[in-house]
Amino acid sequence: MHEIKLLLRKDLYILVNNLKLILRNPFRLLPYAGFLAYFVFIYSQRSKDRRSEDLGEIQNLDLKGMPQADFGVQNVIGGITILALGFLVFQLFRATKNNVSFFKMADVNLLFTAPVKPENLLLYYMARSILPSLGGALLFIVYGASQMASQFELNLGNAIFLVLGFALFFFMIFPIRFLIYTLHTKYGVMEYIRGGIIGLGLALTLMILIPGLMAEKFWQGMFSWIASPWFSLFPLVGWSRGIMSYVSHGNVILSVSFIGLYGLTYFTVVKLVIRYAGYYYEDVLEATKTNEDKLDKVRGKQEVDEGTYSLNAKKQLALPDFGAGAKAFYWRNYVHSSRQDFHPLFGIYSLSLAGIGIVFAGLSNFDWFSHKVLYFYLLFILFFYFMAGIGRANVGDLKKPFFILVPASWSAKFWNMIKLDIVQILLFAGVLIIPSVLLAHVSLGLIPLFLVGIVVFYLIGFAINLIPQIALDEGWDRKLIKPLMIGGIFLFGVIPAVILSVLVFIITKQFVWMFLTCVIGMSFVAAILLHVTLDVLKRLEFKEM
Repeated sequence: MHEIKLLLRKDLYILVNNLKLILRNPFRLLPYAGFLAYFVFIYSQRSKDRRSEDLGEIQNLDLKGMPQADFGVQNVIGGITILALGFLVFQLFRATKNNVSFFKMADVNLLFTAPVKPENLLLYYMARSILPSLGGALLFIVYGASQMASQFELNLGNAIFLVLGFALFFFMIFPIRFLIYTLHTKYGVMEYIRGGIIGLGLALTLMILIPGLMAEKFWQGMFSWIASPWFSLFPLVGWSRGIMSYVSHGNVILSVSFIGLYGLTYFTVVKLVIRYAGYYYEDVLEATKTNEDKLDKVRGKQEVDEGTYSLNAKKQLALPDFGAGAKAFYWRNYVHSSRQDFHPLFGIYSLSLAGIGIVFAGLSNFDWFSHKVLYFYLLFILFFYFMAGIGRANVGDLKKPFFILVPASWSAKFWNMIKLDIVQILLFAGVLIIPSVLLAHVSLGLIPLFLVGIVVFYLIGFAINLIPQIALDEGWDRKLIKPLMIGGIFLFGVIPAVILSVLVFIITKQFVWMFLTCVIGMSFVAAILLHVTLDVLKRLEFKEM
């Protein structure tokens, strides 16, 4: 117990020092003040429009006076629940791939070598991990509660239960992940755990499909089980929903009971971790170092490498002899992509983005919202791949000296360098746009236009960042001339195409004609930039790009 007091005293000193830094530079409080002002303004405006009906009421009366289910509220609750379930299953599956750490490198260097019992150290830091969850919950309350102020009043009781429901969910995930990895290192039961997690995901999927297929309309029944009150007994997700639902039913005993379930679960997980973790220092060192590297990359202290965000980094591949020359770049990217995701051509990242677009298309067909939401999402995807093209020029083959030494033409090297990217983009675009167009009943012309447009935007982003890196040798030239080059590309190429597209939309009121104009204009820009890229690529030498 004395060790716990020392650890607590250490953190109090850190807190006091941070407060002193804030007093020396009060401008650090400006973001928090702005966020608070946003909350006050939005909450005051929404409170004026607060409706009289209760948020948790999921029944109303039809014209004949018969009770009728409010499918809108049911599906909103079910949609939020399924997002939380997806996050939970994903985090549990991640626990089968790598460990979780509650420590930082400073803790590793100082506390791991100190005469402190490993059990007390783990217990303290595991309990302390609730603080970031509480911070995230407060941000959620500031934003979410201000948006929902027209639905319920944010008094002290509502705020406490909302914060606890949100914070306890994220807090409990990490000790459970640590326990999963601990059991694997001690007993080697990872395959059984992974199978159980996959089975859980399939069971939850059936809980949506079965009632949806049984209902008159799929969207009316898809969340009837998950949104039902009994699902609040489901571990973690249901418990948090039961705690946060205090804002609708006001039953303190019920919400406190769910908090008690969290406490009992945490006590059980801690006892199991302390019993089976043993000398866990070696297990968390790799995870601690990985987390520290990610923070340094976000802060700009380290360069982002190709292995960042890899989901399957340790995957081993047995590829046949794929030949020599420029083809080696394609197969090198194929191996890297196989480790970046679970399939080299279409993985979880692509499936998630495509799934969101398909859901938007399906819901727009049911008049939940207009097709503008789907159109906006398609434009967002184009911008996303434009930024992906910019980032692609910073990593990969161009950073390796063997790019120059491979005996092949520059055009062959360039094509094989981006060939896999083009294949992946086209597969993703096809999976996204074809079902979306058919579900939303919009113009079929969007299918070829989106397939061409997404590749064009990717190539423009790739060329915009690549040309200045190769054409400008000196560092000061890159700092001074690169902004002018990029500004010229936007001013005389990208912006005119966008303006012309907007004018076409104002005249025709048709998104497909606007999209056609944008794709044609951007295609000319991409063709010019690719010609310049192939021309300057020959100047690539052994230098730091």
